[in-house]
Amino acid sequence: MTGTTTAPGTTAPGESGRLGEDELRALQLERLQWTLDHAYRNVAFYRAKFDAAGVHPSDCRSLADLAKFPATTKDDLRANYPFGAFAVPREQVSRIHASSGTTGQPTVVGYTRNDLQVWAEVVARSIRAAGGGPGDLVHISYGYGLFTGGLGAHYGAEHLGCTVVPASGGMTARQAQLIRDFRPDLIMVTPSYMLTLVDELRRQGIDPRDTGLRAGIFGAEPWTEDMRREIEQALGIDAVDIYGLSEVMGPGVAAEFAETKDGLHIWEDHFYPEVIDPVLGDPLPDGESGELLFTSLTKDALPIIRYRTRDLTRLLPGTARPAMRRMERITGRSDDLIILRGVNVFPTQIEELVLRADGLSPHFQITLSRRERMDHMTIRVEALDDTTADQRRAAPASLTRAVKDAVGITAEIAVVDPGTLERSVGKLRRVRDERGA
Repeated sequence: MTGTTTAPGTTAPGESGRLGEDELRALQLERLQWTLDHAYRNVAFYRAKFDAAGVHPSDCRSLADLAKFPATTKDDLRANYPFGAFAVPREQVSRIHASSGTTGQPTVVGYTRNDLQVWAEVVARSIRAAGGGPGDLVHISYGYGLFTGGLGAHYGAEHLGCTVVPASGGMTARQAQLIRDFRPDLIMVTPSYMLTLVDELRRQGIDPRDTGLRAGIFGAEPWTEDMRREIEQALGIDAVDIYGLSEVMGPGVAAEFAETKDGLHIWEDHFYPEVIDPVLGDPLPDGESGELLFTSLTKDALPIIRYRTRDLTRLLPGTARPAMRRMERITGRSDDLIILRGVNVFPTQIEELVLRADGLSPHFQITLSRRERMDHMTIRVEALDDTTADQRRAAPASLTRAVKDAVGITAEIAVVDPGTLERSVGKLRRVRDERGA
């Protein structure tokens, strides 16, 4: 491997979030040119993709030139399992994370010491955006281990000077007790598991609004404004969004500010965003909805070029950080789109309706099957602990009507007991597609 293996200007990352727009764009171009050259020199599959597309790193003379380069997909990373996408010798990699591999070959991501420092910096910024600061007690309920959520949040909180409670996922009763006893200032967790913790606090006779929590930083799964309101009303806190994915870095790629709650500001000095038409692949201007792509600007071990996240959003002007663009809350994924009898449905649409239903919790799962050659949708929803028998009997018909009116499809509704639906690392598996079975 040849060439410089450390991104320019990142040996001691600072608060670049306050750069002016012109300064930021100049920094982005410098780091983008380094990243393209670093990937081309040191990663065989990038070199092959660039050559096949007839482009060379020297062809990038402006930020707009990035669109000339081919996109990277999860399949590219799987095809180079385990370490074929690394741009540094394995001996220079300080940490390895990986996806669960439940939907195919795991994707493996590596971090140099410098990468870990950058990651801690952007997560620290994200906690600061939520209103956190040095000395705050932060309860982390993201899963630890190969999943990037727990350790990413952990090192970012420590980098900011916080006191960390590494609770991880599971042991819900114990976590509720720790929240009661330790009285943390902030919690970092998936939104669906936060509502599970709220239920457990109430089961233990604890008022969720009397825990000491000021703010919650929620990510790792799509969630809606209705769920934000549900969490804020239950706990009396500011609920803000955080975004990231392992292939790009982990949590901390973008974060919402508690002062505005108007979408996630992208830390653009480290991650360059684009939005494309998810079918045609054509770049879309800011303000238009499409599939989100990211190019890393400062990653040593695993540079990522135009990574297709499959997340659907749009880019908007910055507010709390004017030079940094915002991304709208993720509305769904291009690969989570359900097409049922010609109707397009996203799980977030169902979530909004479930949250408005009496006696039902926000925990639901969609199963797609085929009956008599026709596609069929079943929505299983957990009841609340205090759901009455009358509410449980009335809920299926009421929710069936709501789905029909709002989405245009007929779904079968099944109300199940609390805690029935399967969870993984604090997240519900939202969709089971059994039509090919």
